[in-house]
Amino acid sequence: MGKLQTIAKDTAIYGLSSIIGRFLNYLLVPLYTAQLSAASGGYGVITNMYAYVALILVILTFGMETTYFRFTNKTHTDSQVVYSTTLISVGAVSAIFAALVIIFITPISQVMGYGDHPEWVWVMALTVAIDAFLCIPFAHLRQQKKAIKFAALKLLNIIVSIILNVFYFAWMDGKDVGYAFYINLACTAMLAVCLITEYTGFRWRLDKKLLRTMLSYSWPILVLGIAGILNQTADKMLFPYIYEGSHSEMLEQLGIYGACSKIAMIMAMITQAFRFAYEPIVFAGVKEKGQHEMYEQAMKFFIIFTLLAFLMVVGYIDILKYIVRNPDYWVGLKVVPIVMAAEIMMGIYFNLSFWYKIIDKTIWGAWFSGIGCAVLLAVNFFFVPKYGYMACAWGGVAGYGVAMITSYFVGQKYYPLNYPLKDIALYVVLAVLAFATMTQLREDLPLWLSLTVNTLLILLFIALIIWRDVPLNSLPVIGKYFRKNK
Repeated sequence: MGKLQTIAKDTAIYGLSSIIGRFLNYLLVPLYTAQLSAASGGYGVITNMYAYVALILVILTFGMETTYFRFTNKTHTDSQVVYSTTLISVGAVSAIFAALVIIFITPISQVMGYGDHPEWVWVMALTVAIDAFLCIPFAHLRQQKKAIKFAALKLLNIIVSIILNVFYFAWMDGKDVGYAFYINLACTAMLAVCLITEYTGFRWRLDKKLLRTMLSYSWPILVLGIAGILNQTADKMLFPYIYEGSHSEMLEQLGIYGACSKIAMIMAMITQAFRFAYEPIVFAGVKEKGQHEMYEQAMKFFIIFTLLAFLMVVGYIDILKYIVRNPDYWVGLKVVPIVMAAEIMMGIYFNLSFWYKIIDKTIWGAWFSGIGCAVLLAVNFFFVPKYGYMACAWGGVAGYGVAMITSYFVGQKYYPLNYPLKDIALYVVLAVLAFATMTQLREDLPLWLSLTVNTLLILLFIALIIWRDVPLNSLPVIGKYFRKNK
């Protein structure tokens, strides 16, 4: 139980920074969508460019974050040597990438469809190269349990980014989408300065033998990561090439999909916060016994609270839609519950993934993610030309669903865990029924009445959680007021 409490505490810290950060980043969505109309395709450019950035970031870190956690907790390894070896390897790869993009900027920008704006491409290449390197100092902060510093720096980066974006797009009434990328580079450079104490003040040493061992562990994670990120971004990268319409129409549709998907990103926040807290604890706990119950309960509570988040977003979608300020984008709101369902499946898959990481069989992750990615790509290739971005949303559900199911059944063979499936199924069924009710009432009732009913349904779901699994007397701070005096 102590482990679960530690996860809960760290998840609260990481989650608070993540939620606040994402909320602050949400301020950029109304800002961008107000200044860049759907028809301009400006937000489509942002959506497409950041999809490439996400994929490249995974490639440049090549699984070394997880590998760093695994090796720094091994009994016969020097954690400082592991850290410096990781820094050097990721830093070198990132520097080579940035140099190659700058050298071949003309053909690269033309292939991406930005031949008229090669500066967008090299600026984001330099940004992602620095970001990849900084992932390791941030991982070091997590490993050292410096959650406050981690959260503070992440928030600082976001706040400065918002200030600069507001200055240009709102105060100066800017319309040049390229400034979104220039500001990102400036903020990333600032972070590199703020983190300087995390990669200086000690002797950098590259242990070649250790690196070979780490790479043998990390390369399946890289394949897994590429497949996983493709599940999130492949639709946005492929859309320009497979959508049947004009270039301007394509950017408009991609912008609508990207903007409305932002509303669903609360699931990404929860999954990310949980991952930041859970991953270091799981690998540190490999040396201890009795971890199975913690894994099982962590899965259960993750699903419960992501379902609650799902219902809250769906229930108040008519309020949350104003995150996307321009009504021209609202035609895409129908993708929100679909994208959220895919994010829940991704989170479950992430929780399931620890069995093969713990037994050092990460090749399984590559297979599962690869299969899921193949399903997603197939859905996109066959259905995007006819159904547009709706096929992108359902492709995510199909891809993550397949990866999740295959990981569960294979995992039960190699690392069996007794997940509370009946309890989980109960919450899933009730959440689906509540969602169906909310969807129907949104069409049949006035807005104020549907919001009232949605609130009651959410409160009933919360009451069920408290009654079955989280009694009030077990909660921190307020729990003492619900305990019976003996």
